[in-house]
Amino acid sequence: MSKNTWNSFFIACFEDLSLTLSGSNLHMFTFEELKYSTRNFSTSNFIGSGGFGPVYKGSIEEGVRPGLKAQQVAVKYLDSEGPQGHREWLAEVVFLGQLRHPNLVKLIGYCYEDEHRMLVYEYMARGSLENHLFKMLHASLPWSTRLKIAVGAAKGLAFLHETDKPVIYRDFKASNILLDSDYTAKLSDFGLAKDGPQGDDTHVTTRVMGTQGYAAPEYILTGHLTTKSDVYSFGVVLVELLTGRRCVDRTRRRREKNLIEWARPCLKKPDKLYRIMDPNLDLQYPTKGAQKVALVAYNCLSQSPKSRPNMRDIVEALEPLLELSDSSFGDPFVYKVMVEEKKEDNSSNNKEKMEMEIETPVKGEHQCYHYRHKKKYPNSAIHAETILHRSSCANALCHHRERGA
Repeated sequence: MSKNTWNSFFIACFEDLSLTLSGSNLHMFTFEELKYSTRNFSTSNFIGSGGFGPVYKGSIEEGVRPGLKAQQVAVKYLDSEGPQGHREWLAEVVFLGQLRHPNLVKLIGYCYEDEHRMLVYEYMARGSLENHLFKMLHASLPWSTRLKIAVGAAKGLAFLHETDKPVIYRDFKASNILLDSDYTAKLSDFGLAKDGPQGDDTHVTTRVMGTQGYAAPEYILTGHLTTKSDVYSFGVVLVELLTGRRCVDRTRRRREKNLIEWARPCLKKPDKLYRIMDPNLDLQYPTKGAQKVALVAYNCLSQSPKSRPNMRDIVEALEPLLELSDSSFGDPFVYKVMVEEKKEDNSSNNKEKMEMEIETPVKGEHQCYHYRHKKKYPNSAIHAETILHRSSCANALCHHRERGA
């Protein structure tokens, strides 16, 4: 493209973009302003990289734009040689320029200067869900945080699907779920988003794009895209949250490489769910809550798009589970405790014995056995006989025998 042709193309696109974004409150930044805010795109400000290009942390000073307060931002710089291009950059600007929701990352502005294409977002202090689940850069996420993230992401998708002109996200995955300082989930990267079907149309036909392992099977086979395609992808992320595993992991054994194929048989069976739960949770989750999340995931992953729930139903199913604590809700152990009061002279005649029963939640190392035991013997309880010897010098646990009764 000659320089004159390029300039004409640039002016036409810019005028069209300005018209589209009128009233969007987006700020247009110059290349020099963003270069300054990121310290010349220094490696110390580098956050990460994706299909769009590198992302840098930046600082916007007070007064750079009227009404724009000083704040930290994330600047995404389009890689001209990467898999995404001007079309994806434009889609991101248009969608996020027009849509506002607490569970969508906020687009503050953009740069559209010569060959430079950049996007300026609010800074998400906790990074992506992918980093927390799979890269071990942080402590393992507790159950309550995982569920909060799932609910927030579900609300973001539900909003997109329920707008006047429905939007199909098309690239829902752990790396596109960003977390603020309070672990509020926000959807990012709208480069592959598409307007949903209009009128009597039931789907949008498009070239298959997205990330392996997350895309719905009917979309892969036919290119037919619906909101239920996003629902399938949401189900995949739910299973990742339950298991702590990637949807595709070639480092695992053959039958475990594909997460959904491996986990699906356990999602609908309460007595088998523990087999796939993330060991990093250390069994600190409400059993019934985990089972309900697994059932939602199972329904999302239905091979038939019509059988999948819509995102609003998913929000309504998951949100009440936030009220449950992280503790395991197993049946209690019943401890029979014999306390012997020993006197100073250690005489066998100077002992007082007292028997009591103590209930305590099932400990993690016994929980799975306890579930199977109760299923086989529903009218039984697990008892433990414990004899405690108490003296004026010390309290010591002498022995602990566990048996089924």
